[in-house]
Amino acid sequence: MVRLGQNFLADPNLLDAIVRDAGLADDDVVLEVGVGEGVLTERLAAAAAHVHAVEIDRRLESALASIAARPNVSLHWDDAMEADLTALDPAPTAMVANLPYAVATPVIVRTVVELPSLRRWTVMVQREIADRLRAAPGGRAYAAPSAIIQLACEVRLVRTVDPAVFKPRPRVESAILRLRRTGPAPDEATRKLIRAAFAHRRKSLARSLEHGRPGSLAATRAALAELGLPADARAEALSPQDFAALSAKLREGA
Repeated sequence: MVRLGQNFLADPNLLDAIVRDAGLADDDVVLEVGVGEGVLTERLAAAAAHVHAVEIDRRLESALASIAARPNVSLHWDDAMEADLTALDPAPTAMVANLPYAVATPVIVRTVVELPSLRRWTVMVQREIADRLRAAPGGRAYAAPSAIIQLACEVRLVRTVDPAVFKPRPRVESAILRLRRTGPAPDEATRKLIRAAFAHRRKSLARSLEHGRPGSLAATRAALAELGLPADARAEALSPQDFAALSAKLREGA
């Protein structure tokens, strides 16, 4: 059954493979979002020191009673996009999850930004999302989440997943994505700049930014030129590092 957009994994071999892919240590604290029927949670609890399992659907309460009773599992009945993830204790060091399609991208971005304790992510997502988050500059898949995530993490596709391993079978292909933190998340000003730059993809970056920052056109073009970038460059032409440098340059001139 689909619950709030989630498709449940039904292949025990794949569940075991996800835990192996995560490379958990005995002292890891895992964050799982989208617990479903708890089949992945059971395996995570056996491999890690603690599991924070976040699930929004209270209709699963009886099915998860045995999971909630485990001494090293904290079951949080909450919306992962609204819960105070910074209050999780102990702080999570790894995220392993079969993420609901509808919130996969914002949940990943949120955890990268708000949970500096997280060092690794092993997540099942829609293949389109996996391709977007690891996309290189210049292509249509490259977007604001690509740049934001890649400023903080190395992103790698681990494997594609056949729809047949889910119940019910989804209409799209899925993939397991691995992220490894390489640095701090971009600050709020840089994240806002990146999102504004991609808000009007058909326009140049400078003109796209001007929609939210009237009068900024000349300053943005000048900053791009100082960085050796074309004044009329579109957002997809800039690397994640280019965005960080542009953000810093614009603040210098503010």
